[in-house]
Amino acid sequence: MLALTVTLIQCSTDPAIKPGPAGRELPPCPDSPNCVSSLSDDKSHYVKPLEYEGSVEKAKEELIAVISSMKRSKIVRAEAGYLHATFTSFLFRFVDDVEFSFDHAQKVIHVRSASRTGYSDLGVNRKRVEEIRKRFATREIGQTD
Repeated sequence: MLALTVTLIQCSTDPAIKPGPAGRELPPCPDSPNCVSSLSDDKSHYVKPLEYEGSVEKAKEELIAVISSMKRSKIVRAEAGYLHATFTSFLFRFVDDVEFSFDHAQKVIHVRSASRTGYSDLGVNRKRVEEIRKRFATREIGQTD
């Protein structure tokens, strides 16, 4: 059963998902179920963006702290209005790219989380985004500029 699960997860016709450049809209999710995005029109891939109060700089600082506190995470790039992190699974060392685009006018952080390989992620990317949302909201409580 475990071998079948790993095989299904690894099967993919798409190469590694490349993160989007800073200052641009995050790339759309592929048809596979191993991606979620707050910019998706497709209900199966959609996840709500993160909301914040205060300055975009403070929100980014808090988000970096949240991601850094999570296991097997790495901040790859942090630029004005954009953040890219990776998460590596414990057992099989699968890498997921998680990207954030800050929209200061709307006070939201758009997010895209996608597996680099495989077809199904068994809901891992959605769960991760919701965990980031929960931790981010908790850190934001009582914060001021």
